[in-house]
Amino acid sequence: MIIVTVGMQLGFDRLIAAMDALAPGLAMPVIAQTGKGLYRPQNMEVREKIAPAEFEALVERCSLIVSHAGIGTVLTAARFGKPILVMPRRADRGEHRNDHQLATVDKFAGRPGILVAADESELAPRIAEGLALKDWSAARSSTARQLHEALAAFIESRPL
Repeated sequence: MIIVTVGMQLGFDRLIAAMDALAPGLAMPVIAQTGKGLYRPQNMEVREKIAPAEFEALVERCSLIVSHAGIGTVLTAARFGKPILVMPRRADRGEHRNDHQLATVDKFAGRPGILVAADESELAPRIAEGLALKDWSAARSSTARQLHEALAAFIESRPL
């Protein structure tokens, strides 16, 4: 299964529409958390919101996460050892207030388990790469794993 998430504050119709177009050829279920977007997918299971506990259960079972470049989702992927493909929202397209997500993907590009699609044309090849990744979490040091866990716990307001 592939999970597509755009967060709950804003929609990201460009990502959702692109994934909807790709979903029939992926040979596995695709569940999309669409936020407040206007585009209505036809080829994916759609939910505007997913509660945190259910989201974590889905992450545990998924093969790949496709997401906006939100740090919370990146940390969740790292915590569960799941590959993540991020595509940044762009301010010049009215998808966000500024381009901090472009800066985020610049910092994450090339790190184990994190793939970047600059735009929707790069999604299909990056999805194939992400689905081919095996257990990449061993590439991280124990210190990095501890730091990821502490940051995720802080962001998600849960105990360490």
